[in-house]
Amino acid sequence: PKTCVANTVAEIQRFAAKFERITIKPIDGYGGKGIFFYTQGKEPDALLNKATHDGAHWVIAQEYLPAAKQGDKRILLVNGEPVPYALARFAGEGDFRGNLAKGGSSKGVPLSERDRWICSQVAPELKKRGILFSGLDVIGDWLSEVNVTSPTGIRELEEEFGLNIAGLLFDSIEETLA
Repeated sequence: PKTCVANTVAEIQRFAAKFERITIKPIDGYGGKGIFFYTQGKEPDALLNKATHDGAHWVIAQEYLPAAKQGDKRILLVNGEPVPYALARFAGEGDFRGNLAKGGSSKGVPLSERDRWICSQVAPELKKRGILFSGLDVIGDWLSEVNVTSPTGIRELEEEFGLNIAGLLFDSIEETLA
């Protein structure tokens, strides 16, 4: 989705003016914390002041993708290679975030051709930067996030499909250190 990384209310407002609705996320967030929707003229600008801590904190503002209502997928990459299944995550009752930490549910799904294409576009840069383990979040047909500090989903995918993703990761680490 169209994305703006900013720490000023004015910059976020300029970005928001281009869209009916945007999603605001803290740049260092995790587990669905601090995520909210913003529609210029409907929500108070004080929300933006709070999200940016009056300009001291950066946020990610993204065009809202209606496909988010059908869930988002976490695709795990180990040394640039995608795990063959993604963890589709769905919002819990009374919430809009598809985060397991916020009461959401999940189901493993095979990667689509579009998912594989997205991985092929992102993986070379991750490998170049030495990132052995990452999680790509995909909403509909669009990459919305690249998670490199705490990508989750290993346990759920291992359990559902009998995979050993952790083993692949440790093998990759050993190869890199050898």
